[in-house]
Amino acid sequence: MTRHFLVDTDLSPAEQAEVLDLAAELKAAPYAHAPFAGEGAGRRTVAVIFDKTSTRTRVSFAAGIADLGGVPLIIGAGDSQLGHKETITDTAKVLERMVATIVWRTYAQAGLEEMAAASSVPVINALSDDYHPCQLLADLLTIREHKGALAGLTMTYLGDSANNMANSYLLAGATAGMHVRVAGPEGYLPGPAVVAAAEARAAETGG
Repeated sequence: MTRHFLVDTDLSPAEQAEVLDLAAELKAAPYAHAPFAGEGAGRRTVAVIFDKTSTRTRVSFAAGIADLGGVPLIIGAGDSQLGHKETITDTAKVLERMVATIVWRTYAQAGLEEMAAASSVPVINALSDDYHPCQLLADLLTIREHKGALAGLTMTYLGDSANNMANSYLLAGATAGMHVRVAGPEGYLPGPAVVAAAEARAAETGG
């Protein structure tokens, strides 16, 4: 079964911890793991699609894929027929025949879900209007480096909280067993579905 990473809770608490452990290893020794390199590695190309402009996300994905022995194929907003003359499903079917993974920075979460439903290779959310799960993995790694174990820590998010970052802080923080506090003006708070999902995950982890 193909696994996708579209929202923070697609990783279980144990899986999230495993990813953070591996990320720490890779940061300490960037070239110690190269799953895309060597004989028998299979496809090495990773499609990285950007509907939104980016500096840090584009460079970090391209560099990370290359460091792991892969070949990043950057597809900008004006570089393909996606959303113009070809449907998301058609695009998924074309890409899955040529790449190992699809990374997509886009607008609608529903588009990512449609891509994942049609794709036989993993689809990774590099940012949508609803969630930013890869950014939260990076943030949690940084917090862990400075604070040690994540479980039991209190993390507070202040400001406009009706956005992808607040949603992902709630879900990723709860997955890590953290106590997440979100505060914003009336009308600028996370939606009830996100809060309910965070509460459900927190009930599992003690967050």
